Amino acid sequence: MLRPDQIVSRRKACPVVYIPIGTLEWHGLHNAVGADSLQAEGIAIRCAQKGGGLVFPPLYYGESRLECLMEASAQDRHLIAEKMELPPDNFLPERMPFSATEQVFQYEKLLLHILAEAESLGFRVGVLVAGHYPLIDHARSAALLFNKRQYSRSVGMLAWAFVDHLLVADQYEVAGDHAGGWETSHMMALHPDTVKLDVLPPRGELLIGAGGKMDPRDSSAEFGNEIIDAAVDIAVKETLHRLENRRMYHGHGRSLGEGLWREKETLS
Repeated sequence: MLRPDQIVSRRKACPVVYIPIGTLEWHGLHNAVGADSLQAEGIAIRCAQKGGGLVFPPLYYGESRLECLMEASAQDRHLIAEKMELPPDNFLPERMPFSATEQVFQYEKLLLHILAEAESLGFRVGVLVAGHYPLIDHARSAALLFNKRQYSRSVGMLAWAFVDHLLVADQYEVAGDHAGGWETSHMMALHPDTVKLDVLPPRGELLIGAGGKMDPRDSSAEFGNEIIDAAVDIAVKETLHRLENRRMYHGHGRSLGEGLWREKETLS
């Protein structure tokens, strides 16, 4: 956390705030349960280091529990529960106090509230960084609703949202997974002390609640740093373009537009 004078100094230098969002969710035997939020936070920090701005503390709670892998299938739910020494019924949708629709509305309201708090601190661009992939839809919805307010369109903060693997999907065939080589490489680059590859079964045996195009046993910190930096490069360009060309993102359906910065690069 920063003192008020430090916040003012950083905000004057670059009035951008990154807000990492994630969840507490199983990420294989080999990764931390909070891997999504840790990844979002790490990517947000690198964005601020590269392009300026500040990073809010990560949000771990409040997402729709129906979208977590622990509820994805009966087989995963039972195997994961067994490894965590918990009853499988702990992860049934009906254990939540609110319906799926209510959970979505409440989470988006929470994101709207966080964006408003960021705006009240004087930031001009607020970026929701989704670590848990399903949250990108909620983040985009919240950003779009936030940008529709008359205050935001005139003098307030402009919101945007991204998830790393979508920014670089054209560069990497293996972009995006769940506790596979992509996310595990992220974690090895950002929090190597939380990754333990030697607890994974031999190749060919079942990986519980983990999968993707890249086997997690092929993960490396080197690859993690490469793909994080590739996503950060694009995210920073998107963010700073919004800061410097605010009016281009005004108007119906325009505030979440992406790739407009590429036109300037093509001309140069």
